Amino acid sequence: MKKYIVIAGLLALAGCNNGADKAVQKKAGALDSEMAKFSYAIGLDVGKSLLGLGKGLDMPAFNKGVEASMKGEESELTSKQVSEVKKAVMERKKAEFIAKREKLALENKSEGGKFLQENASADGVKTTKSGLEYKVLKAGDGVKPTLNDVVKVNYEGKLLNDTVFDSSYKRGQPVSFPLNSVIPGWQEGLQLMPVGSKYRLFIPSKLAYGEQGAGNVIGPNAVLTFDVELLSIESPKAAKK
Repeated sequence: MKKYIVIAGLLALAGCNNGADKAVQKKAGALDSEMAKFSYAIGLDVGKSLLGLGKGLDMPAFNKGVEASMKGEESELTSKQVSEVKKAVMERKKAEFIAKREKLALENKSEGGKFLQENASADGVKTTKSGLEYKVLKAGDGVKPTLNDVVKVNYEGKLLNDTVFDSSYKRGQPVSFPLNSVIPGWQEGLQLMPVGSKYRLFIPSKLAYGEQGAGNVIGPNAVLTFDVELLSIESPKAAKK
């Protein structure tokens, strides 16, 4: 279905470009009509779908292919050539991606290991048997949760370069979840925390997302830091589904 929507948008663009009215041609690209805005929106969708190809896409050749297809012209490439070039480029892109990830994994492992080694001797930092490092920012006097409890927390997560990748503070709302549903570093760290306390957790990658990483921000072998404030221990019904 999406394919046909994209084609419809490209047809609309072609219709505008083929118009004989010079005044319309001078305003090419101006978002001054509903169809122009629709065409622009479709262009955004197409652009986003091509992001994975990087910056190497030949736009004149791309536009030439779109125009030929829309006009029903004969392709300058045979079906075999189309298949072969698609396969070759995608295989090369995949190999480049894997090589980049492997390099990043090695860099993160080295950087993370060095950070944790130095951080372990920092003032106020304690280290558990698993390698989790933590620092008490605020001592609480409540009870400590168990692995089967539902906890309510405020938190902020950062990479070692101080990039904030998640924050309940920024969303303006704490979050509740079963403690046994999160990464091992959180499971262990929060069980050390009495209600009302706030800790800074320094989590080795093996206790976080490991070699896989998470999403587009947390890379492979990334060490993460979290400021976590344990607000309360709640019933299982409080956990978000």
